[in-house]
Amino acid sequence: MKKISGLLLMSCSAIALAGCGADDISSPGAGSINVPITNPAPTPAPTPTPGTGLVEAASDCPSIGASKGLTNSGTITGPQGTWRVCTLPNLIDASTTLPKTAGVLYRMNGRVDVGCDGGLTTPTTAAPRATTTASCSGRSLTADTNVTLTIEPGVIVYGENGAEPAWLAVNRGNKINAAGTLAQPIIFTTYDNVRGIATEATDGRWGGVVLMGRGITTDCTAGGSTTNQTCERDTEGASSPAVFGGSDNAYNAGTMRYVQIRYSGFVLGANIELQALTGEGLGTGTTLEYIQSVNSSDDGAEFFGGAVNVKHYIAVNADDDSLDIDSGLQGNFQYVLIAQRNADGDSLMEVDSNGNEELLPRQKSVVANFTAIQPGVNNNSNNAAIFARGNADLTLVNGIVVAPQDECIRLNGTGTTPATLKAFSVAMTCGGTGAFLGTGSYTAPQVQAQFGAGTNNNAAFTSTLTSTFVNGTNETGVIAYADIKTLSSYFDTVTYIGAVKDATDTWFRGWTCDTASAELGSNSRCTALPVT
Repeated sequence: MKKISGLLLMSCSAIALAGCGADDISSPGAGSINVPITNPAPTPAPTPTPGTGLVEAASDCPSIGASKGLTNSGTITGPQGTWRVCTLPNLIDASTTLPKTAGVLYRMNGRVDVGCDGGLTTPTTAAPRATTTASCSGRSLTADTNVTLTIEPGVIVYGENGAEPAWLAVNRGNKINAAGTLAQPIIFTTYDNVRGIATEATDGRWGGVVLMGRGITTDCTAGGSTTNQTCERDTEGASSPAVFGGSDNAYNAGTMRYVQIRYSGFVLGANIELQALTGEGLGTGTTLEYIQSVNSSDDGAEFFGGAVNVKHYIAVNADDDSLDIDSGLQGNFQYVLIAQRNADGDSLMEVDSNGNEELLPRQKSVVANFTAIQPGVNNNSNNAAIFARGNADLTLVNGIVVAPQDECIRLNGTGTTPATLKAFSVAMTCGGTGAFLGTGSYTAPQVQAQFGAGTNNNAAFTSTLTSTFVNGTNETGVIAYADIKTLSSYFDTVTYIGAVKDATDTWFRGWTCDTASAELGSNSRCTALPVT
């Protein structure tokens, strides 16, 4: 979470935000309208004709299960061709599939709710609940709405640049099924990306994807207490209630697999932000795999409470933290590849426990097989590549940190029960004033002692990574932690440190897009859209 808020650079002025992009979409049945674009200007797209390789707009929008249906918002043209724009309703009130249809883009204009919030526990006839979801008009629920939003492989959903940020809210008692494939990832992106005006520096053009669950959380802001597991919190950055929390750390919010989330993030005020992916109170029943966050103006992903497990997570060019874990999360992460731009972004990992450091559950997560790259001095307040505060408990396993201009690990806290930092087979290249930094009740030597108590750790490692993030000779020589399954049965047993074993390990390729700071070898630039 950012501690220093900045100005969002939007593609339209603040006065005109509510109408941003409207003139660039043709009315239903009309021809495409190309509005002059100021710096940088894309090459005007020719009228698509058969055989050109450009996208041709579908004749109409498909039908969906939601009662309101899709709105045919005309066509939009960019460098890759012309699409039919199909705007999602603000409430998806019945299980719905967004099909992969040639020449169709799906558009979010403001907040889009998947179902109505069912509250801390499943509502019943004997114990009805008034939903907190504004678009559900205060309905009293006697059961979960059980809406599932299914997004087919290859679908592109873009967020409009408007007065209210466009974002997807999957409420408690409902699910998402966004299962892309290696060859056909699902892409969430911005209007700028469609029009061809997104650049390597673009970020903060829409909100993001928010999954809300009933996992145990702390820092209650919507009533209740952690002790009796009635703690609830409201989503950061939401202008109307988007509540999560409960007592179910096995909660299933659905599946996201082979998904890109581009140019997201929206800062509404100090410490109030949306980011690419926000997981709130998610449990072990939720599946999150093969997810790429690109150019989020806040965190690459942030997880609050619950007990979620994540594999194959990539964050590139996050303007705040690449991975942020908070509020009592009991999470496991494996195969994590995070890279920041030179002299941009805050921490590669930020780990928070409750602001009241004696309350339970404390944040207690394990991050394994990670490669974390911070080429320049970070531009915010955390002052370290990995920052753990509030006496959070953190275990780092089989990891690589490359931060030649910054300290690598900082601990901060003042509570009576100290933080637990455990590290096994972690190799770090550090700068700044040294590898370790202690603040609050910690000194740098104390942080160093906790790191050094583990096995096969090296805080003065010489990195030989190739192609930015692939293990080289020195990385290959580090003995991996063999007992990883003693930490969680979720983890795969591996024989190497880092996210990418060697040049034959290509899990990151094919479903991702490329940026200047992380060429993933997918032959697909993040600034362009796929045409098939």
